[in-house]
Amino acid sequence: MNSLEFESKTTTVPEETGKKEYWIFGYGSLVWKPPPVYNKKLIFYYQDILKDMFGGFGRHRSTDHRGTIEKPGRVVTLIPIEEWKLLDDFHDHKEDDVTWGIVYKISEEDIKEMMDYLDYREKNGYTIHYLDVYQLGSGEPIVKNAMVYIGTTKNEEYVGPAPLNSLAQQIYECPSGSNREYLLKLASALREIAPDAYDGHLFDLEERVKSMIKRSEIL
Repeated sequence: MNSLEFESKTTTVPEETGKKEYWIFGYGSLVWKPPPVYNKKLIFYYQDILKDMFGGFGRHRSTDHRGTIEKPGRVVTLIPIEEWKLLDDFHDHKEDDVTWGIVYKISEEDIKEMMDYLDYREKNGYTIHYLDVYQLGSGEPIVKNAMVYIGTTKNEEYVGPAPLNSLAQQIYECPSGSNREYLLKLASALREIAPDAYDGHLFDLEERVKSMIKRSEIL
């Protein structure tokens, strides 16, 4: 299985390979809020990489769509296992964890429009990379070199881990784009596309934020 290559590409649109279609691997909000134009979507996963969400995962902040400079939100990114081992973490992960997501097929005539849309949507520290993705039970990749947006640990929006209570409070208080919506819809979407999957970090955060919302409604 190929490891993820983290060097950035020089162009947003892949070089022509003779194919008339492109595949984009979506995790995070792209699971529940797809691009406006696509021809087909499939449920896939990526192995040998961990989903880093909200400070265990993302450790990636958002100061545009899901937060502000004064009150940044927390969003997801991907971190390779070997790199993860070198980081301090507040939440354990298994080495055989997989990252579930949706792969969208984009036609050649739509790819420029979709890349412009996604470049803007993922502008807050994310760059384009390529990886192989799998379906459940498949020993070989179903799609090779699917495009994916990743906020690496070297970008300025990567802020590192934080305790769950601190993350939950930050997500709950974030005023922009509803960081709560991002978290709750992602947890719900994961249960829908992969009912047997369990992301302890994500679901722990979900329960903490739901409790905060419930308390605020009582007061």
